Formats: sequence, C-alpha cells, structure tokens
Amino acid sequence: MDGDIVIKGGTVIDGTGAPRYGADVAVTDGRIAAVGEGLHGTREIDASGQVVAPGFIDIHTHYDAQVFWDPWLTPSSFHGVTSVIAGNCGFSIAPIRSKDVALLARTLQHVEDMSFDTLSVGVPWDDFESFPQYLDAVERRGTALNYGCYVGHTAVRLFVMGEDSYERPATADELRRMQAVVAEAIDAGAAGFATSASPTHNGDGGRPVPSRVADLDELRALLAPLRDAGRGVVALLPANVISHQQVAELQQEVGRPVTWTALLTVKGYPYHEKVVERNDESRARGVEVWPQVSCRPLVFQMNLAEPFTLNSRPSFSKLMDLSTEDRMAAYRDPAWRASTWEELSSGNGGAGLPFNWPSVSVAESASRPELQGRSVVELAAQWGCTPLDVMLDVSLDDKLEARFLSVLANDDADAIAWLLPRDNVLLGLADSGAHVSQLCDACFATDLLGTWVRDRNVMSLERAVHKLTGEPASVYGLTDRGTLELGKAADICVFDPDTVAPGPLRRLHDFPADGERLTADAPVGMTHVLVNGVPIRADNEPLVEGLDSRPGVILRG
Repeated sequence: MDGDIVIKGGTVIDGTGAPRYGADVAVTDGRIAAVGEGLHGTREIDASGQVVAPGFIDIHTHYDAQVFWDPWLTPSSFHGVTSVIAGNCGFSIAPIRSKDVALLARTLQHVEDMSFDTLSVGVPWDDFESFPQYLDAVERRGTALNYGCYVGHTAVRLFVMGEDSYERPATADELRRMQAVVAEAIDAGAAGFATSASPTHNGDGGRPVPSRVADLDELRALLAPLRDAGRGVVALLPANVISHQQVAELQQEVGRPVTWTALLTVKGYPYHEKVVERNDESRARGVEVWPQVSCRPLVFQMNLAEPFTLNSRPSFSKLMDLSTEDRMAAYRDPAWRASTWEELSSGNGGAGLPFNWPSVSVAESASRPELQGRSVVELAAQWGCTPLDVMLDVSLDDKLEARFLSVLANDDADAIAWLLPRDNVLLGLADSGAHVSQLCDACFATDLLGTWVRDRNVMSLERAVHKLTGEPASVYGLTDRGTLELGKAADICVFDPDTVAPGPLRRLHDFPADGERLTADAPVGMTHVLVNGVPIRADNEPLVEGLDSRPGVILRG
C-alpha cells in the first residue's frame, strides 16, 4: 500500500502555479506520502474528471468566538477551506479581563454584527484572559479546520486601559504594557497584529472603537514586537487615515508583510488602478504590502435594528445601544426623519458621500412580502415619500425585522475581473464569521472558481488555486501547507471544475441564544475535503465523523 488514503485519477493542481498534471495522491499519517501514477491505498477515493488541490486558506475571518460553539467553522468547511486566520480588524476576543467582557461584546455587536446574547453564552469567557490562554482554550476544544489568529489592537487597548481605551491616548506606561501584551501574543504564536482606522467601525455607544483612538506613533510602538521577533503579519484598515506612503513606511520599519483591507471597486470611480500602480511601484522597491481584493460584491441584508451600513452616519450612530422601543420612537419622529434625510442626501458625516439609495431594495418583510425585490427608490416615487421613509415605515411595520439589500461596494464586475488575477494582491475580505445576519461571503472560494474562473475566464485554474493556497501560505509563513508536495500536511480538496459553485444562501437560527445567521451550506461541486489527512467532506456532503474529530491544528506563527 502506498498510503492510508489514495485520491486516484484526478488532475493535480498543486498550488505553486505550475501546470496541471494527472496523478494519484497518497496520504499517510496526515501527510502527503506520494504523488504519482498507479498508487494504491487502504481507502481509495475516485477523483476522475476532478481537480485535486491544496485546501484553501481564508485569511480574513472573524471566527474568534464562533470557534467555541461551532468547531466545524461553517460554512467555510463546506467550501474547500482548510485553514483560517481570525482576529481581523483588531477585534480578537483576547486578551480580555472579565470586567470588560460586556464592553467587548457590545463592541463586536456593533462592528461585526455579532449577537450580544450569543457572545454572552456561547464563549467560555472564564477559560481565558491572556492571548496565549485563548489559543490554548481553542486548542483544548479542537477545531475542524486549521486555526490562526491575530492579536487585535482594540482588544489590547481594552485589556490595558479598560473603558478609557475608548476615550483617550495611551500614557507612556500604558504603551509599554500594551507592547508587552503584543510581544506575549506573538511569542505564543499569534498570526500577527491587526488594527482598524475605518470610520465604519463604531462600537459601544456609537463611539469610535479603541483602535481608532490611537495615533500612528502608538501603532508603530505596537508593531515593534513583530519586528523584534521577526514573525507575524500586520493587518490594517487604513481607511484614508493612514496614507499608502505611511503603510509602505511602516512595512519597511517593521520588516514584516503588511496586508490591508480592502481594495474594493466602485463603479464609475477607477481609483483601484492608481492604487495598484502605486503598490506595484513600491513592491519593485522591496516594500511587501498586499492589498486584499474580493470576488464578491459587498452586499448586506441589513435591518434597522442594527443597521451596520448606516451606523457610521451621525444620526444613526446616536441611536446605537438604545432599546428597540427608543429606536422605533426615533424612527417615527418627523424631525429625526427630516434631519437624517438631509444628512444622508448631502453626505454629511459619511465621508462626503451621499447614501447610495438606488442600491437598496427590500429583501425580506413579513408584513409586506409583496415588496420583496422592490427598489426603495421606486417605492418612494410610488408612495410620494423619500426612500428613507420607505425603509422606516416597512421596518416599523415589522418591528425592525424587515431586511434590505444594500450594495456597499465592489460593484464593478469588469474592475473585479481586472484585480483578481494580479500580482501583489491577496484574496481576502471574506469576513467569515462576521455580519452573520447580514451577509455570507465565506463561500468566496467556490464563487471564484465557478463564477470568475470557469464562467468569466479571468485567469487560469492554476493561477486561481495558487491565489487560494500557495500565495497566502507563503505570506503567512505556513510552510507546511498551501501546496501538494511530498511530506506536507494533507490539507486537500477535490472539486469538479465544470460545476463548482457557492450554492444558495439561507437564513438559520442555530447559534446560541437563538442567534440568526445567513449561511451557504449547499455548495455545488466541492466533492471531497481532507484536513491533516482526515476526510471532513465526502461525495459532496459534510462528513460528520470527520468534522467531529476536529482534525485542525492551531497555526502558531
């Protein structure tokens, strides 16, 4: 026998970008034992007519909390993903002191659409305080996928400064203590350090999250431990607060790869071309900065109980943390409606941009199901009111449970097609585990392979697999993964290139405390998936025994 498991008769695309070739792949003791023809194993998997590739790597997830109540890490594990990186945007859930758990939960509720009740009961908060203890807690319980995590800027500030982290700059002593916390996390195996300056990231009480209170000097200080250790990736949301030149300077100072979120397209505004040109020029000078790009239009199914897409606007940010009754009272108030309509129409408080009303349509309404799919602009013209009035009136009729589709960005298909295959950019911004009631982009890999590679032919299958596997593995130092090579960990997916697709989205209430989410749990053409040699998907279906064995490992940087 050549292996415990042999995947036979497939077309190997090995993740390096090299041309495909026909071969069998043998797996023994969780590792790739052989790649060649005529191999035989104790168990044999027929991959005829299909592609055998390394497991995909999702570098932008928010599974920090979900990993405790959903160790399968769904729906990522259904779509060929075998490794994830959590803690993005600075929102790791460790380090954390018990007195600040509620404050952190409220922060995550507002910035990542995570249910406060779900977080309260779904996370074993008593099991960890420091970041090393958090990684150990995840490792003890196990996970179906390989799991890495940044230490987050907001979490570090909360840990050292408590409530004050929302209000003021750090003192010199607090800065030294934060440096020590980051150094401890990097030493324990954190994937790196993540932060956000995004104006959309407003947390408790509608205030800017703690990382937004920090200045560039604080960021430099907190990146020093990565420089000193020679380990870790820096993940930023610069959001026009930190210039591209400053990002490049930070990378040169720290000497570690930097990735930033996100280079999204906006129809009629080809700024992405200039960003890529500047980035390519800096890469030629030895600056390793990786903008993240996405194959998915940024589409939210928001409601007005927690309107993430509007919370950066002053009128809505003032309502954050109000009770449902008080929020509904504001929505009924003619004066509030008038001032908010003016604000949204003029762009005041919204980076100078009016709200994109033509992108909004009714997604779900229990009281008015006949409105599903209708544009709020069209309804406003029909009803003789503003689009804001339409949203508010439909929402009030549904006790704020009505949902609206809102396309925020990445709406230029031609520009996306131009960006995806490029050098010097990473596939990212899946946001897996975040905004779970409003979007689900964890299916990005099957969407890329189906919509963009097969249907639109934006790049070769070899190139796409490399960008899902070998490329991120190289950036994140995952030397044991990302390519199908002798001796490497057997993270493998087998898919049908002629049918692979993300499948439909559906809404579930399967999280703790009856938490709801959108999920993509019925992909097409993702036939088999192995994590460290353990099958977790077989014949197009989740393999419960394999998933429950939790074969993933902690990816300690």
